[in-house]
Amino acid sequence: MTNTEEKKLPRGLRNCNPLNLRRSHDLWQGLREEQTDPEFFQFKTMAWGYRAAFVVIRTYVWKWKLTTLVDIVSRWAPDADGNDSELYLARVRALTGMGKYDTINPLSQEQMIPLVEAMSRIENGQRAKPQEVQEGWLLYMG
Repeated sequence: MTNTEEKKLPRGLRNCNPLNLRRSHDLWQGLREEQTDPEFFQFKTMAWGYRAAFVVIRTYVWKWKLTTLVDIVSRWAPDADGNDSELYLARVRALTGMGKYDTINPLSQEQMIPLVEAMSRIENGQRAKPQEVQEGWLLYMG
């Protein structure tokens, strides 16, 4: 892929950070040594970016007790950050078939993979590659 082609990719894909995790003091596994994006983490591979997304959702459920789909999406894409969280939720529901108040089990591959694939599609405007999501799941379950 040429540099010009890469620049045309959505930021989340260029950064191998498909859910656009904002930079923080967290020291994620799989980070690129050089972080050149001032706002968002950059991972070595898409699998590492997907792993981080799974970990964040698990943290929402276990630490913050955000157990339903609406809880997770409202925290992930809050209106306060300029998002339309209701539209985001509606799109996740349409892509996954999940209900607004479905309880999310962060150890359920049947729930988590479709959820993260849907969020990646919303964030990047294109479908996730199932193999990359699966590789991220395997790293997460490691």
